[in-house]
Amino acid sequence: MKSLLLVFIGGGVGSALRYLIGKWLNSPDTGIPYGTFAANILGSLLIGIILGLAAKNNSLNSNQTLLLATGFCGGFTTFSTFAYENHVLLKSGDFTSFAVYTIASFIVGFLAVFFGLYIIKWL
Repeated sequence: MKSLLLVFIGGGVGSALRYLIGKWLNSPDTGIPYGTFAANILGSLLIGIILGLAAKNNSLNSNQTLLLATGFCGGFTTFSTFAYENHVLLKSGDFTSFAVYTIASFIVGFLAVFFGLYIIKWL
């Protein structure tokens, strides 16, 4: 039950923060949903750092990892919103924004996880 509560709290905080970032950075005028992109990339970097810390000398215990990685990062990042926003871009015929957003999200997201792990490896 404690594990579920930790994931619930972390997920709630992460989701609320993602909502605020989306309200701040997403604009129908720009085409690319920068808020979702920023949340997903930052969340990818954070999960690399968090899981790197958890693996390195057990710097984080399982409860901290559940709260931060599973809860916070799980709530903060979003694949469903990413998929829906891509649907909207395709439906509107904005194929350039669709391609840039999709490719950049995958490439920069993977690189952010690897960079987070790399940071911890060298600390």
